[in-house]
Amino acid sequence: MDNFNTKRVKKSEIVQKVKEDKAKLRARKQEIKALPEAERTAAIEQDKQLRKEQKQQTKMELKALSRKDRRAMKKEAKRYKKIKNRPRRFTGWSIVALVVILLFVQFGATASSIIDALTGKHITAVTDSPEALAAREQGGKIAEEIANEGIVLLKNDDKQLPLKDKKVNVFGLAALELRYGGGGSGAGDTSRAVNLFKGLENAGISYNTELHDLYQEVGAKAGVGSKASTGVIQVVKGMLGGNSSDEPKIDYLSDEAIAQAKSYSENAIIVIASESTEASDATAEQLKLTANKRALIEKVAQSFENVTIVVNAGNALELGFVNEFKSIKSVLWIGTPGPYGANALGNILAGNINPSGRITDTYVYDNSSAPASENFGDYKYDNLKYSFLNYQEGIYVGYRFYETFFLNDEAGYRDTVLYPYGHGLSYTDFEWKVLNQSLSEDKIELQVEVKNVGDRAGKDVVQVYYSAPYIAGGIEKSAIELATYAKTSLLEAGQSEVLTLSFATEEMSSYDMNVEEAYVLDQGTYSIKVARNVHDIVASYDLELADKKVFKQDKDTGTPYENRFELAKGEVTYLSRNDWEKTYPSDENISHKAPQNVVDAFSKEPEASTMEMPTVGANNGLVLEDLKGLAFDDPKWNEFMDQFTLDEMIDYVANGAYRTMAVERLGVPKTLLMDGPAGFSYFFKPIEAASYPSEIVIAATWNNDLAYQMGEAVGKEARAYGIQGWYAPGMNIHRTAQGGRNFEYFSEDPVLSGKMAASMINGAEDQGIIAFMKHFALNDQETNARSGNLIWANEQAIREIYLKPFEITVKESSPLGAMSSFSIIGTKWAGANSVLLNDVLRKEWGFDGFVSSDAVFGFMKAPDAVVAGNDLMLDIMTPSKNEKLLKQAYKKDPAGITNGVRTSVQHVLYTILQTYLFEK
Repeated sequence: MDNFNTKRVKKSEIVQKVKEDKAKLRARKQEIKALPEAERTAAIEQDKQLRKEQKQQTKMELKALSRKDRRAMKKEAKRYKKIKNRPRRFTGWSIVALVVILLFVQFGATASSIIDALTGKHITAVTDSPEALAAREQGGKIAEEIANEGIVLLKNDDKQLPLKDKKVNVFGLAALELRYGGGGSGAGDTSRAVNLFKGLENAGISYNTELHDLYQEVGAKAGVGSKASTGVIQVVKGMLGGNSSDEPKIDYLSDEAIAQAKSYSENAIIVIASESTEASDATAEQLKLTANKRALIEKVAQSFENVTIVVNAGNALELGFVNEFKSIKSVLWIGTPGPYGANALGNILAGNINPSGRITDTYVYDNSSAPASENFGDYKYDNLKYSFLNYQEGIYVGYRFYETFFLNDEAGYRDTVLYPYGHGLSYTDFEWKVLNQSLSEDKIELQVEVKNVGDRAGKDVVQVYYSAPYIAGGIEKSAIELATYAKTSLLEAGQSEVLTLSFATEEMSSYDMNVEEAYVLDQGTYSIKVARNVHDIVASYDLELADKKVFKQDKDTGTPYENRFELAKGEVTYLSRNDWEKTYPSDENISHKAPQNVVDAFSKEPEASTMEMPTVGANNGLVLEDLKGLAFDDPKWNEFMDQFTLDEMIDYVANGAYRTMAVERLGVPKTLLMDGPAGFSYFFKPIEAASYPSEIVIAATWNNDLAYQMGEAVGKEARAYGIQGWYAPGMNIHRTAQGGRNFEYFSEDPVLSGKMAASMINGAEDQGIIAFMKHFALNDQETNARSGNLIWANEQAIREIYLKPFEITVKESSPLGAMSSFSIIGTKWAGANSVLLNDVLRKEWGFDGFVSSDAVFGFMKAPDAVVAGNDLMLDIMTPSKNEKLLKQAYKKDPAGITNGVRTSVQHVLYTILQTYLFEK
């Protein structure tokens, strides 16, 4: 931004400056457009060079300023950029038109494929049979139970909750339009959703109808209705930056309105919300209070004695304001709680249900204090068509950073962390007693008696963490890590329950990427901690290891460990607790020029296969059912697969969006595969189905049994509808608070994420359907994801943080499906990364299902996928393009492509044989 000084500038002046600069830019574009073609090119290059020089000049000027002036200038530049990039508002048919445009641009879709997509031609679910209705009703019950246990009581001073006076004033436009879920594939069916006010009524709570009527009038003027948009409309709005909402100016809250409300009740509820959606991330500003929201909170907090904040958001908002006002006595986090979340909220406010949820993220006063936030956003290469992300924080994600960085600085911790990971309160009190503890080199086991010593029934969560010995300059280790957890049943006042919590000692090992290329338990003291949250330790026990232990191979498959992601390490300095200051992440001096070896990797032609050409088109008289119960490598599979023609296999692989195709002559049935994590959905049109809270709320229950019950309910619904596959659960990590799909993923911690996902998958697959754990892997932000993000991360962080949830899930639930991510790990798209899909997923962990891509964009090509372990292309827009690419690749490498599609088809068919379609 040129000619911009460091004084405090009014917003109106910045707006005027933006208008002037935009006018100049439009005039310059017209000027260039009028030039002859040769001069036009030169002028564009000249302007580009001038912008670079101006940028460099600004950097030099910044360096010359005092620190105070530099901060001021950066702040004003940021305000300028925010106003300049403010999105236009799109509604109605303009959004529909943009959907079509985006399909053309993003996918290169044809008109016929767009029609197929928008009409859901292949979606044949039967949702109106008696079995379907019964399954949907059962799903609704489970959904409400999850909300009951997933809502978290963050604060409850003076035991304000449950409400003694069952009359409330409800403030905030967000109350008119609860966010039941996020946008995109994580958006469920909200046609039966209960709104906030109905939820209060159902729980026996009265609300101020005059205040509600006032908000209805204000909401109508602001365009806020009774139902939030979901699915494709919300995603498109997110891609355009149009998902941000704000409160209006509080002029409408006159003295008379406040007086009327106070005469009704001294109880005030303020709902604050933040949208989350697939395809766009939250800005840092969206997670803070806007000026209007702060004004509303100040007005209400200064006017009422008892204020409750309801947080309706799938991202971790900055909530430090709750401690600024004495009247804000309670805070309830409801996340994105599904269609019956309002019932759960009402019942918790009324005391009909005792809250038992625990948060799955660390809540801090300033989200930018997380080191990962330094490298989150839009980073593009100048010499490569892809974007990139540097995971410089290494293993120090979420609580792993805060608990380690502030290990010996409690005051600093309290100034930074508002609510620790795993925090949550109850209306009753629990007393814990560790009855037995057995710590050995093989297994850790604890028996904890939990007694309800309060005066009302409730559930409690026992969390077990460990601290491993850290050797300065050695393997990076968090000061504390989650090992396991358990939740009690409903305990009446005075009742107790003994929980047994155990885990293998090996699970405390860390990956040594520098010396052993294996998992290591260093010599020293391991502290096992029984805790209410990551920072509130109730009891601690020590295990002494006299000798270092090295685990050189996977204990289940026997596959040797080795560094498999050296190419993904890149030229990056990773954060180390051995020297926080010198290794702390920063994006100020990172290079936007891809190294030459990276550029070369994307232009390198694949080498032809040395494999033998398999038989095609044979007539061996076998049908798929003849293979039921046989191992994948049984010789009979070869006889069966020999019968496929090349065209059949290519068609099968390329047409894998929401289905697999039938091959009737070989007894291969078609299957229906459906989104999404919050209940069955289809991106382009509504599907009547049970709808569930988002996965962040499921994880907040800390209840594996409930996760299983949800998976089971989805599985039963699938059987009733005629669905065989479920694109869920989402298992990526909350790397930062800004992740657009954080609502759709469980946690910032891989252990909780993995165990929740495993439970959910066990429930679903016990009903004979295929669950697809996704997005495998390192799919932790939405910005640039669909145009190709190169992820640079070290081996230890990849294994311990980003792959760990998937590894736990494979080991504890044997999932039948996986969905590869958009991410380019090093220089290989995840769906074309044989190291990821074959060496790690299949060989090291023992996965024996099939892998589907995520929705296909231009850099995701079928010929690369089928030779690397990705079996189906989730390609609803350009299947004919991928068929063509496979046939072109076949001409160059007949044996390689034929073997690739053959193996892919076999993976899928082997999996289909394990579904309910082939039950006896």
